[in-house]
Amino acid sequence: MTVTDCLIQAAKEIWEAYNRHPFVLGIQDGTLDQEKFRYYILQDYLYLEDYAKTFAIGVAKAKSAEVARLFARYVQVMNGEMNIHSGYMGKLQVTQEELEATPRALDNLSYTSYMLRVAYEEGEAEILAAILSCAYSYEVIAKNIVKECPASTEHPFYGEWIKGYASDKYAGENAVLLDTLNRLTAQYTEQQIEHLVDIFIACSRYELAFWEMSWNQSK
Repeated sequence: MTVTDCLIQAAKEIWEAYNRHPFVLGIQDGTLDQEKFRYYILQDYLYLEDYAKTFAIGVAKAKSAEVARLFARYVQVMNGEMNIHSGYMGKLQVTQEELEATPRALDNLSYTSYMLRVAYEEGEAEILAAILSCAYSYEVIAKNIVKECPASTEHPFYGEWIKGYASDKYAGENAVLLDTLNRLTAQYTEQQIEHLVDIFIACSRYELAFWEMSWNQSK
């Protein structure tokens, strides 16, 4: 069993709860109130600002040029996702002024603060463990949606979101992250792996809280 297998197995119950969450189920069957989704998109943008910073810190913490380039590439990917004129930001007519006036919800702030603390205090592998709970879970969620409801990809509003995270391209990006973490931790002790599990479970719990926050539109 690889280290990433251990992480995913440890968080299995939390990840299964993602697929049962009403926000995710609403995307799956197309019934999710678009105002809830709009709230989610705004908070996700604010989340991505700090997510990108986490990758940027990873560049500085990287012990090889290969891993530094990996982190740097994802900073660029985040910049693309944060283009407010494209994707759902454009569809929902979100403006820069609205983003700047939107406060981070408490659950969002708590999540990103934890992630950044890991980035500042820990090493490259620990940073990857924190990142993966978001990156890889979206692939798992989207693929489960397609499995449960194949027609979901054709939904006029949510289909694009589902197809993007269920795509081979997105899966390929995650495969690189998973493989890199496994290589970096090949010589990790049991105690070091247990620490990675703690980080991964904490971030997985934050992911579940993010879906709940979006459903309730919490402040």
